[in-house]
Amino acid sequence: MITVQNISKSFGKNGQQKALTDIHISVNKGELFGLIGPDGAGKTTLFRILTTLILADQGSAEVAGLDVVKDYKMLRKKLGYMPGRFSLYQDLSVAENLAFYASIFNTTIEANYHLIQDIYVQLEPFKDRRAGALSGGMKQKLALCCALIHKPEVLFLDEPTTGVDVVSRKEFWEMLGRLKMEGITIFVSTPYMDEASLCDRIALIQNGHILSENTPAELVSAFKSDLFGVKADKMNDARKSLLDLENVDDVYAFGEFLHVKSNKGTVHQKEIFDHLKSSGFEDIEVLKIDATIEDCFMDLMHS
Repeated sequence: MITVQNISKSFGKNGQQKALTDIHISVNKGELFGLIGPDGAGKTTLFRILTTLILADQGSAEVAGLDVVKDYKMLRKKLGYMPGRFSLYQDLSVAENLAFYASIFNTTIEANYHLIQDIYVQLEPFKDRRAGALSGGMKQKLALCCALIHKPEVLFLDEPTTGVDVVSRKEFWEMLGRLKMEGITIFVSTPYMDEASLCDRIALIQNGHILSENTPAELVSAFKSDLFGVKADKMNDARKSLLDLENVDDVYAFGEFLHVKSNKGTVHQKEIFDHLKSSGFEDIEVLKIDATIEDCFMDLMHS
């Protein structure tokens, strides 16, 4: 449903600021696909290229069988796009925003109400309230309704839960699961690694490069054996000490843990513990932890 080949994009004078470099991505029909990465990684730039808003410097892309450059007019009718920034008309009411988006695509709210019903019933009591006066979670729900009202074949969601409370985030992803059952292909970007596990497949992006593309389970499995957590007060000194171990390739901080990476061989929990104890770190707690999506992402970033 989405094919990206050799896409690159730069900004600034003489293209000095590289946003994307040689991007390759393939998203299957009916798939919930996640683009995972921190702010500034290139997620929004890629979304704007795929939704025909900006042109790539090189490479090609197709969405729903249509070229994003040559067939942009036809393609826009098949897309639903929820940008990261506030996409609603703040001075229009909830009902007026939805009616406006429906009219743009020559449809009506009634025609595709079944797609938004589960979401809109939560908004209906506030249908006369201005969009600018809604809470963050309610704004995102309304924006999703507006992106769905013409029943798109592909739905692009650029960081849809950023700045939204935890409960609303959970509800939002439950909605995406129901939309997937309707046969809609969903391409969602997020900086939240816990949301990655809810996708069918994910691509990790950093500094405009795709680092890895796989299912969340396979990504976790690939890195599980290489990650350990070491809680210590003197993080810097503990890191330097662990680098002396024979099979250790790198040690880096993640939150309150030090993660030990080893590709040369197995570094056992007891070996880490004994080494730190013998090096004078008496106030440590060594934990063997299962890799989370965040761990894997951090590990890839430091590879």
